[in-house]
Amino acid sequence: MCAAVDLHPSGYYTWLKHPVSQREREDKRLLAYIKQYWLESGGHYGYRNIYLDLKEAKIQCGRDRVLRLMQQTNIKAERGYKTPKGYYSGKPDNTAPNVLKREFVVSSPNQWWVSDITYIHTHEGFLFLAVVMDLYARNIVGWSMSERMTDDVVLDALTMAYWRRKPTGTVKFHSDQGSQYASRNFRKLLSKLNIERSMSRRGNCWDNAVAESFFSNLKKEQIRRIKYKTREHAKQAMFHYIEMFYNPKRRHTSNGRISPNEYERLYFQNQKSV
Repeated sequence: MCAAVDLHPSGYYTWLKHPVSQREREDKRLLAYIKQYWLESGGHYGYRNIYLDLKEAKIQCGRDRVLRLMQQTNIKAERGYKTPKGYYSGKPDNTAPNVLKREFVVSSPNQWWVSDITYIHTHEGFLFLAVVMDLYARNIVGWSMSERMTDDVVLDALTMAYWRRKPTGTVKFHSDQGSQYASRNFRKLLSKLNIERSMSRRGNCWDNAVAESFFSNLKKEQIRRIKYKTREHAKQAMFHYIEMFYNPKRRHTSNGRISPNEYERLYFQNQKSV
């Protein structure tokens, strides 16, 4: 029989002595789901978020079991290279007081927006990305990309945020003291849109920690895992990360580990029921 199925007799007798257990079969089935959810996250998720995906899908397992299977098969959240050194952009010509004062927890959408700029390496040169985040659900409500770090990149990001959200009251807007945010054009746009300004203290990144945290995750989960050949390639990747993964799917600790879009949806659902 062994010759017929091209199996060495020693392997057959080993199997007879140690048949595959029910636990091993369950582990194999569970591992297939783990790999599926890990791939769907783009390789971003560790065992905690994979466990929550499984739980949401009504797949019974323990968190420690997920960790064990991921460790055994070397499935882990992918991270990138170390942060490159930044550069000094000079003293801004017009600043605003720090009104936010690190009070990052707000009670409803469109109370506070925070913003920041980062840069992405490509073979063609830098690509600059500006984002505007609503502090309530931590969703990115506006973004823009440019080959040059001028005030246009933040003007476009703010314009997108405003027309997407159409706030009915006064929104407060917090940023660092970058020259783009201190520019005359940007101040004029804020005034036109009835948006109040707030700025971090100089050299204090913790005053804008939530926006900094978004870029930290973006770099770990997306930017540093890939060397982009062109700016267009990088633009497509940033669009996919923000609109197809981060806002609708990425579990956020401050939201009770549900996505920003879902957290905001629950807010408006609760408002209707009041």
